[in-house]
Amino acid sequence: MKPLYRNLFLAIGVVAIVIMLCTSDISYPELWANVRRAGYWFPAVIFLWVFLYLANALAWSLIINDGERPKVPFWRIYKYTISGYALNYVTPVGLLGGEPYRIMELTPYVGASKATSSVILYAMIHIFSHFCFWSFSILLYLLLYGTGLSVGMALFLAICAAFCATGIYFFFKGYKNGLAMKVLRVLAHIPGLKSRLHRFMETREESIKRVDAQIAALHSQRKSTFYLSLFTEFSVRLAGCLEIQFILLILTDHVSFWDCVLIQAFTSLSSNLFFFVPMGMGAREGGFALAVGGLSLAGAYGVYTGLIVRLRELIWIAIGLLLIKLGNRPVVPSEKK
Repeated sequence: MKPLYRNLFLAIGVVAIVIMLCTSDISYPELWANVRRAGYWFPAVIFLWVFLYLANALAWSLIINDGERPKVPFWRIYKYTISGYALNYVTPVGLLGGEPYRIMELTPYVGASKATSSVILYAMIHIFSHFCFWSFSILLYLLLYGTGLSVGMALFLAICAAFCATGIYFFFKGYKNGLAMKVLRVLAHIPGLKSRLHRFMETREESIKRVDAQIAALHSQRKSTFYLSLFTEFSVRLAGCLEIQFILLILTDHVSFWDCVLIQAFTSLSSNLFFFVPMGMGAREGGFALAVGGLSLAGAYGVYTGLIVRLRELIWIAIGLLLIKLGNRPVVPSEKK
């Protein structure tokens, strides 16, 4: 990637962080007091994400390499994973930041078509794993608390189940037939984008069809790679619930890991419904408060958990933005496809 583009991505991230810090109503003395209260659990929360991002990078590398000899050094995939998520956190509509960055960084190694298809495929599997995680959490809630289910909660779970089933159905349709052209056709109906996207689809039709063919081929011809990558991403969702447990252990020892899974599921669903807000400002904290309230815990637990998670995100965003500028030696000819 050209240094100009890297600087542009870095500038977008820095400006977004500055805006969020300036518009936040967080009291910094109170924030520091809460971090001190967390003690050694706060470094544990930060360090946990070293391994979670490592697993994310592994899931992506499975798609990039697809059983062949690695074309991209794993440490670079790890770096692009962390930086990509940092950009997703700070840009509205999430994927509009990190995914273009990943495609541009990967292109010198594997070519534009393969880079685009692997990034789209990984993004699809990442989102698909959320639907699997939410579906699992619905079954888990019924197993743990189904005997005392109220009418309101039963209706809520039914709506969530229908939402998850619909999402899973459309993802399998996308894996079977490809998704790039369909997404572009939908976006072409947005005012202001219609003429530009039509020109783009006309000039790049063959490239788009090639990307769709690569997306469909992974699911139809290389199922082991597809399901191993999906299982890895789903495992990351479960392991990420340890973060909630680490934080709640500061406050109480009466919350099980499976309760933390339910809290994480409800909170992630809430924040994803407000995907257009950078970092899900407000939605994440509200989701935590409602989730712990639904499990008969004090609402203050949810607010505190949301605060610590938000601080962890800011730290890893800073790390990701810094990595955009580090370790960017040019790709030598032997490394190119």
